[in-house]
Amino acid sequence: MSDILRLEGVGKTYGKDGPAPVEVLRGLNLAVSRGEVVALVAPSGAGKSTLLHIAGLLDTPDTGRVILNGRDMTGLPDKARTEARRAELGFVYQFHHLLPEFTAAENIILPQLANGVPQRDAARRAEDLLGRVGLSPRADHRPAALSGGEQQRVAFCRALANQPALLLADEPTGNLDPETSDRVFGMLVTLVRETGLSALIATHNHDLAARMDRIVRLHQTVA
Repeated sequence: MSDILRLEGVGKTYGKDGPAPVEVLRGLNLAVSRGEVVALVAPSGAGKSTLLHIAGLLDTPDTGRVILNGRDMTGLPDKARTEARRAELGFVYQFHHLLPEFTAAENIILPQLANGVPQRDAARRAEDLLGRVGLSPRADHRPAALSGGEQQRVAFCRALANQPALLLADEPTGNLDPETSDRVFGMLVTLVRETGLSALIATHNHDLAARMDRIVRLHQTVA
């Protein structure tokens, strides 16, 4: 099984030119295989979000390489990184970040239109994804009319709208109560597996992590 993502010797230090530099990552190696769902478990301050930002091409490492779908992303210009991010990656955060003036379906359609997908095809994809997470009857509702769990399910669908190769999720159910979190998380993992993509999902919840294929633990860098 080949890797969809490889981080090789990745290091990141913030404020390195200042009086109190903070080393967040040092010599980090990580691989996610195609079709694999990996849990990233880390204490606060260990660099989990930094790792996800680097893996998601939202930040660049000071050292090391990021290889996405067999392509070395290190040193690429911003335009090429943006194109790779749009084509290969989907993102889910702790808060849904849905556009409040648009319906659930429209929130899933819009990123597809930005990626050049025809309106009819984008609408069909949104309908299919909402059906998979049990939200077909809520397609025409705006976020304010949806529960927290429903909003996050729409965010999952939006992340998968452009059929990425890799999903990156940062505490995707951390803002929900335990019962809703468990149910919504189960839907996310099912959706990921049904669509055949890979996922790197950060969570503090060890029970949820145990439901994935593999657990990677990130330890805090010691200065």
